[in-house]
Amino acid sequence: MTEDELQNLIEDATADYALGETDAALAKLTRASSTAPQSFEAWHALAEVNFSIRQLDAALAAGDRAHALRPTDLFINTTLSRIWMERGDKARAEHYGAQAKIQSWKEQLRTPPEPDAQGSI
Repeated sequence: MTEDELQNLIEDATADYALGETDAALAKLTRASSTAPQSFEAWHALAEVNFSIRQLDAALAAGDRAHALRPTDLFINTTLSRIWMERGDKARAEHYGAQAKIQSWKEQLRTPPEPDAQGSI
């Protein structure tokens, strides 16, 4: 599968999910993640869709795979925090929530604010 085909498959799955076709979305994301196990986007989307239907074990497994690929990603840390909170493990939820906050701060430091029309920040 080429990168473009993989991206199209993930986008199709996202559209399916948005239209309420959860089973179709899960099938496509499962195919994407098994065909391209290095795809952070496929694993993260699979975690989110599974979380939305309260398949917490599957969501956590996919989230862990995405996190292994990109441990400093703000969004996967947020996803894992939500999953752990739903599973009732507040300590792990807070750990991933803190990691997400740290990544958010780092992003803010890398991207200085734009000056307004008067030249002030």
